[in-house]
Amino acid sequence: MRALIVVDMQNDFMPGGTLEVAGADKLVPIINRMLPFFSLRIMTMDWHPKNHVSFAQSHPGKKVGDTIQVEGFPQVLWPVHCIENTPGASPVASLEKSKFQAEFHKGSDPNIDSYSAFFDNARRRSTGLEDYLNKNDVKKVYLVGVATDYCVLYSALDAIDLGFDIFVIEDGCAGIDLQKGDIQKSFNAISASGGKVIKSSDFLLHR
Repeated sequence: MRALIVVDMQNDFMPGGTLEVAGADKLVPIINRMLPFFSLRIMTMDWHPKNHVSFAQSHPGKKVGDTIQVEGFPQVLWPVHCIENTPGASPVASLEKSKFQAEFHKGSDPNIDSYSAFFDNARRRSTGLEDYLNKNDVKKVYLVGVATDYCVLYSALDAIDLGFDIFVIEDGCAGIDLQKGDIQKSFNAISASGGKVIKSSDFLLHR
């Protein structure tokens, strides 16, 4: 079986959100077009407490864009975003949410971030997504969403490491590009690790 994982398509990442990703809103029609071609559709969501370690305001003297070390992992400091049970953390309204069978939260531990949909950044705690995919006999995983150079990237690399056959839909993702070239580097890293980066048109053409 194949699954579509839609990564962090939440209001705070949309244009006008507290951590907006350029072009994130334009992904919704692409994602909605792909949904009917998967028997298993999963949504992942950042689900942060107010005092989360990834927020610049949690570190006096630091600012958005600074990098600190958390559990030996470099942590970029972000604006406050996706606070659990707030409108900013809600899925974007135009996404066809009724077609999803499962939802997984990440980043809910205040002391460690979770870019990956599978584990926290220190890989000490699982979100349960791996078990869910295995239980449903999923072999192929397709990824779309935000941000290409953070949550999509680390979700893809973890999925590859866990033995799944990974396809990242290039035009179904949008990135931050904090350092110019980060988005392309992310696609290159996924390909170098054994994942496949494809266009949505290539996928839909063969359905």
